[in-house]
Amino acid sequence: MNPSYTVFVYGTLKRGQCRASALDGQQFLGIACTRPSYRMYDCGSYPGLVEHNNGRAIEGEVWSIDADCLARLDIIEAVDSGLYQRGIVQLQAPFSDRDVLTYFFCHDVRGLEDSGTVWK
Repeated sequence: MNPSYTVFVYGTLKRGQCRASALDGQQFLGIACTRPSYRMYDCGSYPGLVEHNNGRAIEGEVWSIDADCLARLDIIEAVDSGLYQRGIVQLQAPFSDRDVLTYFFCHDVRGLEDSGTVWK
């Protein structure tokens, strides 16, 4: 059996966004919000999530995905080249009781515009 992972997506991987097809065949679990410990910045055509002392609750989606999909997301998010790093995100209920992965932006956000709480 292929292991499953729970992942929080907040930008171009959300339903209706340009990279949503990367999650085809995976299980949508619901809309979620992070704890107010993060900020989301506009990196041009995609957002970057970072931990922040003066954070906000960021809205996104939670999915159950298989290992093949996780590997595909790592490629899309350029983990190997250091654009993003996969890590545990703190979510509010009903997802607060589980380890949920997300992709954190790894570059300096100075000079980038804050995207608010929802990527559109």
